[in-house]
Amino acid sequence: MKKKLSLMLCLCFMVLAMTACGTDPKSVDYFGMSYSDIQDNMEQTVSALVSFSDEDIQSGAEYYDSNGMAAFAHLLTSWGETVPDLGSYQGLGELTVTKAQKTVTADQVLHFSDRDVVVSYVYEYNYETESPELTDASADLVYSLGEKMEKAGMNTLMGMGTVFVMLIFISLLISLFGYIPKLEEKIKNIGKKPEPVKTEEPAAVVEEPQTQAVNLQKDEQLVAVITAAIMASYGSNAVSADKLVVRSIHRVDGRRA
Repeated sequence: MKKKLSLMLCLCFMVLAMTACGTDPKSVDYFGMSYSDIQDNMEQTVSALVSFSDEDIQSGAEYYDSNGMAAFAHLLTSWGETVPDLGSYQGLGELTVTKAQKTVTADQVLHFSDRDVVVSYVYEYNYETESPELTDASADLVYSLGEKMEKAGMNTLMGMGTVFVMLIFISLLISLFGYIPKLEEKIKNIGKKPEPVKTEEPAAVVEEPQTQAVNLQKDEQLVAVITAAIMASYGSNAVSADKLVVRSIHRVDGRRA
């Protein structure tokens, strides 16, 4: 029995879902608005937008913005951005109205010679006034599938390029970290007097014993020569060499005055 009841409930839900999917949008109640009401609003809006000059668009956007009508200000601003790409007006296109919970969205297609545009109205149910309230309005260009894919590809490339540039910048920043200690050391040494350079005193030359021995040997030879010369000068009256004592030896300059 429980299985049968469950099956019947599932069938009821399926029927309700199929009925909702097949509902005619012209017969739906949009929080007190009918499809024809939304259609009339769209037609009036379109006729006004098409007749506006550039000055009318700018002044109208400023007026609505200063009076707290953000939705209409946004509509005129976005419409002014699309006008250069539109061309001449050809007529109205399809009107699509969707209802989701407490939100109603109306999209009106406008045909132009160069490119179509979609004017969108977004209504939200206001619990205080118990009526729908226009919360946003905009005008957007209609792009083909190829144009959308191209735009998506360009956005992807720009995103990847931005990421690579940031990675290169971070790598360069990390490579500069090695210079930070050197900079800190230079900053600390600013204003300090440089330390005097220590010079090593030349080592004293020590006369080697061999040199002294050579000089002593030369003196002994010189003494022997002088002794021999003295004895030769005395002849037979010469005294013994042992009794001769050399007190000092002076070198005499050979040049005469």
